[in-house]
Amino acid sequence: MSTQEGPGEEYVIGPLDDLTIFVWRNPELGAEKIQVRPDGRITTPLVTDLPAAGKTPTMLAQDIRLQLSQYIEEPLVSVIVNQANSTFGQQIRIIGATEKPASMPYRANMTVLDAMIAVGGLSEYAAGNKSRLIRFDKGTGRQKEYALRLADLLRKGESKANVMLMPGDVIIIPESAF
Repeated sequence: MSTQEGPGEEYVIGPLDDLTIFVWRNPELGAEKIQVRPDGRITTPLVTDLPAAGKTPTMLAQDIRLQLSQYIEEPLVSVIVNQANSTFGQQIRIIGATEKPASMPYRANMTVLDAMIAVGGLSEYAAGNKSRLIRFDKGTGRQKEYALRLADLLRKGESKANVMLMPGDVIIIPESAF
């Protein structure tokens, strides 16, 4: 696992995400605050029941462009994700001995430190250096486990213990056995 900065995986739209559709020179065909329905579809002016979940914003913009090209010549469409209420595959989950276990949307370049700050750090009884990172490996179709040294990261400032996160990662923090 690397701590190298760089763009993360491209965002994939999920149910309940909040979108803005912008159609250049045709504002009446765009729409603000469109929520992706639980069935993964959206409706905009002239475009009904278009599948959005599982697509990147660029892919969705192309689909809308194709639909609108029946009505206007060469429409320019942009899709903006205002709020990611994302699917589980786009979230990071932190469970176990933390101040407040949570599930949060993944952000590009997100690290273990970012996630630990969001959950208020380790609880008083956490065995931080026995923590595990569970990651689904798309190549093999299996989950992989990695050791995390959260106590070294949070209490000693050990930067090598700060690793990049990926969408869908789960951090498990066990309690110490005293």
